[in-house]
Amino acid sequence: MARPLRTFTVLPHLPGRLQGLHRLAYNMWWCWNHEAVSLFRRIDDELFDKLENSPVKLLAQVGQERLDQLLRDEGFLAHMDRVLHALDNYLHARTWFQEAFGQSAPSPEALIDHYRIAYFSAEFGIHESVPVYSGGLGLLAGDHMKSASDLGLPLVGVGLMYREGYFRQYLNVDGWQQERYPENDFYNLPLILETKPDGAPLLISVPMPGREVSFRIWRIQVGRVPLYLLDTNIAKNSPDDRPITSRLYGGDHDMRIRQEMILGIGGIRALRALGKKPAVCHMNEGHSAFCGLERIRFLMDENGLDFAAAREAVNAGTVFTTHTPVPAGNDVFAPSLVQHYFAPYLPHLKIDWHEFLGLGRQNPRDHNEHFCMTVLAIRLSNSSNGVSKLHGAVSRRMWKSIWPDLPEAEIPITSITNGVHTPSWLAPEMSQLYDRYLAMQWDSRPTDHSVWRRVDNIPNAELWRTHERRRERLVVFARRRLRQQLLRRGAPPAEIARADEVLDPEVLTIGFARRFATYKRGTLIFRDLERLTAIANDKDRPIQIIFAGKAHPRDHGGKELIAEIIHVCRRPELRRRLVFLEDYDVNVARYLVQGVDVWLNNPRRPLEASGTSGMKVCVNGGVNMSILDGWWVEAYTGDNGWAIGAGEEYTDLTYQDDVESRAIYDLLEQEIVPLFYNRTSDGLPRGWIKVMKRAMATVCPVFNTNRMVQEYMERCYAPSAGRFERLTQDKLKRAAALAEWRRRLVRDWSQIKVENVEASGADPMHVGNQLDVHARINLGNLKPDDVEVQLFHGLVDNAGEIPHPAAAAMHHNGAIQGTGLVFKGTIPCRASGNYGYAVRVLPKHPDLANPFDPGLICWG
Repeated sequence: MARPLRTFTVLPHLPGRLQGLHRLAYNMWWCWNHEAVSLFRRIDDELFDKLENSPVKLLAQVGQERLDQLLRDEGFLAHMDRVLHALDNYLHARTWFQEAFGQSAPSPEALIDHYRIAYFSAEFGIHESVPVYSGGLGLLAGDHMKSASDLGLPLVGVGLMYREGYFRQYLNVDGWQQERYPENDFYNLPLILETKPDGAPLLISVPMPGREVSFRIWRIQVGRVPLYLLDTNIAKNSPDDRPITSRLYGGDHDMRIRQEMILGIGGIRALRALGKKPAVCHMNEGHSAFCGLERIRFLMDENGLDFAAAREAVNAGTVFTTHTPVPAGNDVFAPSLVQHYFAPYLPHLKIDWHEFLGLGRQNPRDHNEHFCMTVLAIRLSNSSNGVSKLHGAVSRRMWKSIWPDLPEAEIPITSITNGVHTPSWLAPEMSQLYDRYLAMQWDSRPTDHSVWRRVDNIPNAELWRTHERRRERLVVFARRRLRQQLLRRGAPPAEIARADEVLDPEVLTIGFARRFATYKRGTLIFRDLERLTAIANDKDRPIQIIFAGKAHPRDHGGKELIAEIIHVCRRPELRRRLVFLEDYDVNVARYLVQGVDVWLNNPRRPLEASGTSGMKVCVNGGVNMSILDGWWVEAYTGDNGWAIGAGEEYTDLTYQDDVESRAIYDLLEQEIVPLFYNRTSDGLPRGWIKVMKRAMATVCPVFNTNRMVQEYMERCYAPSAGRFERLTQDKLKRAAALAEWRRRLVRDWSQIKVENVEASGADPMHVGNQLDVHARINLGNLKPDDVEVQLFHGLVDNAGEIPHPAAAAMHHNGAIQGTGLVFKGTIPCRASGNYGYAVRVLPKHPDLANPFDPGLICWG
C-alpha cells in the first residue's frame, strides 16, 4: 500500500562568492565553452568525470571543505569571473539574426513576435548529462538549438522529459547487448520547473478517451534559447498515463500515439500557457505533427473560422523536416487507434472522420490505408525538406504518390543538408590551434570560407603533434573504458590486465561508431578476416579499429552485428587491434571524433539520410572513408578523404557487400595506410597532413549547424513567418478567402481542358533558335488569374521521360478561339539533343506557398 508523502526540494548551498557557479551550471552554454568546462573540472576533475560531466551533480556532491578551498583560491575565482563575464557578453551581444532581419522591425519585441519559432523534436541531445536523446536525430536537434542561440534566433524548443530516457547498454559474456533503464533524477539535472504566479507547478492537459492527461513543464536554458520539456509523471494522472513520458521510443503503438499527442497538442498548449504564440512551428521528423491540428483548433476557436480557413493559416506557418529514407521508419497508426484517441478531440475541428484520416493518408480515398505521421506533417506544412541533397531526391521518390500527377523532380520536398555545432565537438587543443592561426574570432564565423582557408597557415608539425596528443588520449580513454567493461562483466584478472595492452597510440586509428542498424553494415570490414588481419598486423604499418554503438532493443539483427564484432575482437590475432566500447554516448563520441585518424562509414546507399558524425571528425583533423551517401556525396572532392565506390546502388546485396568490402581493403592497402606511414625526414606524414587540411578547409565552413540554421531561417522560417502574418491579419480574412478560393478551384478544376496545342518551327531546330507554342485552353468557370499555364520542357531520356524539366509560363493576350483562351509561350533551344514538351495548367494564387500545394494539375 502506497503511503502518502509530502515532498520538498533540497538544493546545494554555495557561498555567496560562488553563486555564479549555479548560474553557469543551469545554462547549457557551458558545455560548448571550453573555459567553462575547464572551470568545472578545476573543482574536482575525477568527480566531474564520475558524474557524467554534470556541473549540477558536481555542485550537489562536492564537499564543503573543497568549497572553502575554492573561496581562498584567487586563481579559481578569477577564472570563474572570466567565464561569467564571457556568458554575459554572449547573452547581450548583437547577433546575426538582428543584423540580417532586425533593420525593418519597429522594435525588438515586434521582431521576436513576427518571427517566433517553435522547434519540435521527440529528442534533444544537448549533452550527455541530460540523457533525453538516443542518437543522430536528437544530437542534430541539440546542435540546432545551440546554433539558434549563437545566431540569436527567437526560437524555443519543445520536447518530452523522459523519466528513463534512452537505454544504457552493456554486453553479456557472449557479447549480446543488454539494456538497463536508470531513472533520471530531475532534481539533479539543469531543469527549471515552470510555475504559476503562486509558485505552484504550471499544469496543462490534453484530452484522451474518458479523461484528461496532465503534464508539467520543465525548462532547460540553452544559451539564449529555452527548451521546454513536458512530463506526465505526476500524481494527478492515472498509473497508466504517468509512464507516457517514461521512455524514449519505448512501448507499443498505443504508447507512441499518446506520446505524440502530448508532444504535438500538449506542446502548443504549453507554449500558449507560457505566453508564447509561435509564428512558425518546425517539426523535426513526424513525431510532432499533431501540433498542426492544435494550432488549427486554436485559430478556429479564437476567430470563429472553419477548419479549411484555419488550416490555410497554419500551413503557411509550418516547416517540416523528414529524416527517414525508408517507409518503415515512419510512424503509422491503424485508423481504429487514431479514432479511439481522437474521439474527444475531433468535434473541436468540425470535420468528419473521412477528412481527418485523409490528412494522414497518401491517398485520402483509400479507407484501408493507415494514418502516417509523415504524411500528416507534409500536408500541414508549406515547406518540407530532407536532410541532404540525395535524401531530398529519395524523399521525393518516397512520397510522390501524394502528388500523383506531378513529375518526381517537381515534388515540393526540397533539402537542407545537416551540419554539426562546431564548438560542441571541437577538442580544446584544436580550438587553441585555431585561435593562433585562423582569423580573429574565427569561432563566431564558422561559415566563412576565408577563415577556413587559413588552415594552411597552421604549421604542419604543430597540427600533427596536436592530433597525435588527441589520439593518445583516445587510446588511454579506450583502455580505461575496456577495463571497466571487463570488471563489470566479471572477467578473469589476466584478461582485465591485458586491457592495458590493447591499441597503440602511434598506430593508424579508424573509428566506426553509430546506431547498429543492419543497413549501416557494422561488420562489412570483416568480410575477409584473413585480409583484414594481415592489414591490421602489418609489422611496419599496422592499423587499429575502435567500434561503438547501440542497437535498438527490439532490433535483433543489430544486436547480432554487435555480438559478431565482440567475437572478432576476442580473436587472439586481433585482440590488440580491435576494441568495442560499450554504452555509446556523447562523451564516447567526443573522444572518438577528436582522436581518430579515419572515420569509417559504409551504409547501403541511399539509406543514410545525412549522417553527421563524419563532419565532427574533420574539424578535429580526422578524415573520412565513406560510401558516397548522405552528406559525403556533397562534401567529397577527391582530395579531402576517400570514397568507397562511386555511388553505385545494387539489387544483389550479397554482391554489393563483396564489392564494397574489397574496395575498403584496397583503399587501406593502396592509399590510406601508405599515405599515413610515409614520413619525411622530420617524421611528419606531409601527404596525410595535406588531406587533413583539405578536409578542414572544405568540410568545416559548409557542414556546420550555423550554416544549416541560417539556411532554415532564410529559406523556411522567414518566408513562413511572412505568409503566416499575411494570412492571420484582420481575423484571418485572407486565410478565409484562400480557403474559399481553394474550394471553388476543387469544384471547377475538372472543367479545364487543353483543347489544342500548336508549335511554329521546323524539325529539326538549331541551337540559338526558339520554338513558339500556342495553346487553346478552356478554363470553364475559372478565370485566367486563377491558373498558370506552363510549357513543361527538357531533354528526353531513353524511357521517354524528362528527368530534369524546366517550366516556362505561357501568357494570355486576350485572344479567344471558339470555347478557349489562347496562351502563347516559347522554348529556347540552348543545346542540341532530343527535346520534349507538354502544356499544363496549374493553380495560381498570391497566397499559395507553391503551385503544387493544391495537388491539382491538368496536362495537355
